[in-house]
Amino acid sequence: MTEQETQSDKSEIKFLEGPQSRFAELKFIIIILWELIKSFRKLYYIGPCITFFGSSRFKEDHVYYEFTKKAAGEFAKLGFTIMTGGGPGLMEAANRGAKEVGGKTVGCNIKLPVDQMPNSYLDKWVEAKHFFIRKILLVKYSFAFVVMPGGFGTLDEYFEALTLIQTGKIKNFPIIIFNTQYHKALIEHINLMKSEGTINDADSKLFMITDDIEQARLFIIEHSIKNYGLKPKFHRTPIQLI
Repeated sequence: MTEQETQSDKSEIKFLEGPQSRFAELKFIIIILWELIKSFRKLYYIGPCITFFGSSRFKEDHVYYEFTKKAAGEFAKLGFTIMTGGGPGLMEAANRGAKEVGGKTVGCNIKLPVDQMPNSYLDKWVEAKHFFIRKILLVKYSFAFVVMPGGFGTLDEYFEALTLIQTGKIKNFPIIIFNTQYHKALIEHINLMKSEGTINDADSKLFMITDDIEQARLFIIEHSIKNYGLKPKFHRTPIQLI
């Protein structure tokens, strides 16, 4: 094919034109801004959080539920608010575990075609229409992420957080993956990425994989509380005037 024929082929390409509305784009921006403002105002006083990700499909009698509840309780005792997606399953287990030891809980629920109702162990919650808004909130208030057994959503949130840390878009904070057996294939794939050179040794150390709650608790103390200088918040008792 000659250069003239190639130029002729290129000139015959007709680019597609999609629907464009500047008013629609402006309206979308305003909706997103208002959703962020409302969420920021509602969550302003929740304090440093540890966010739990996990499936909504595991019931109360499942071993994953009990483990999640126990882990969340131990982390809540450190003074963290336990944040989840606010739904059932392992999200409920994490919020429940915190409440049972006197901890604080918060949920960032997502509006879905099939309603996901906030679980009954939440002190406070917000509802997000868009997943990216929800992710902003989860990252903004978190000083550690805990990844429990879950599906697409759990892995999506895990890898997004990992990518943000890897690329320096957010500060490095602990990411803990619980249950080595469930995540066996994930661990193997991460090792494959390292061997193929798509991630390096430093990237593979951005998270902890463990089955030991105490090990994770000590890791959080070292890399969240000490690293960020988090301190207990004491409320002054008001003076009563007689």
